[in-house]
Amino acid sequence: MIAHILEKPSRTFAGVKYNTEKVDCNTGELMLIANFGAIHALNNPRPQDLVNYLLMVSAQNRAIKNTQFHAVISANSRNYNKHELTKAAVMWLKEMQYGDQPYLIVFHKDTENNHVHIVSSRVCKDGKQVDRDYEQVRAVRCINKVLGYDFAMQYRFSTQAQFYLILENQGFLGRDYLDEKKLMKRLGSHMPDKVRIAELKELFFTHKGNVDFVQLMHTKYGIDLIFHSAEGKEPYGYTVIDHATKQVFKGSEILSLKYLLNNSFKYEFLNDSVSVNINEYLLNEAITYYAESTPEPINIRPVMISDDVDDQQVLGMKRRRQKKARTNTR
Repeated sequence: MIAHILEKPSRTFAGVKYNTEKVDCNTGELMLIANFGAIHALNNPRPQDLVNYLLMVSAQNRAIKNTQFHAVISANSRNYNKHELTKAAVMWLKEMQYGDQPYLIVFHKDTENNHVHIVSSRVCKDGKQVDRDYEQVRAVRCINKVLGYDFAMQYRFSTQAQFYLILENQGFLGRDYLDEKKLMKRLGSHMPDKVRIAELKELFFTHKGNVDFVQLMHTKYGIDLIFHSAEGKEPYGYTVIDHATKQVFKGSEILSLKYLLNNSFKYEFLNDSVSVNINEYLLNEAITYYAESTPEPINIRPVMISDDVDDQQVLGMKRRRQKKARTNTR
């Protein structure tokens, strides 16, 4: 997933008309309008209603020439659906300091890459300008934070699968980290922590007979055990995420699965019962906000636009990356 801010200036919020035209042509879907004040009371707000509100807010500072904020958050192919892109956009806007600004999010489905467009105002209601310093750089940093990549990179891991398992375990949306060079460098420098492995082996050996072993590891020691199995089948392996030391281990490095399960604790629903989300507040806030703020279907009147945006230029050929199959090497 990438975030890109469109540089084409506009004081008339041409991005609103461009995106609502997509909705009219059934190549786009209005996912969310937020912070538009009394506009939310209208059953069928027109594109011009949204534009007028943005113009009213922007009029608080007439010294700003480019008042429109227009951005794109794009997936690689169909790797993220419209709801995931919208959730990511809501969290990204908050990180970019646009969380309290009036904005609309429109999902586009007319290119090979799922993506959403975001239109807002660079002027706050108090007349101040939203921070624009290094915004393209911050756009990338903020999307990495929202997707959980910054969080996962704090951990030591030996495979790509372990990297993505950290994200999955913590409830992050990320599953397409683009900086492969950085990731490969991290993997290449990995050295097993033999001291910690010995400590965990002793810890597991001491407590594995406890019927609440997995929950005990999680609540008392900050250790998550993720069991891997086909649906309805017994697990064939497991991974250990040690939050206390920010490391990931193959279960076989500590205790064999057969020896670990040679006790009375049940494992059928362990992964569901112990998963904890360190980023829970940010993610749930976005999900709740998205659910509560999503408007009823809106019939937007047809509009004529002259200031169009070329989505193919926005996405770029270089962003059409080939999706590689991920082997299970946890």
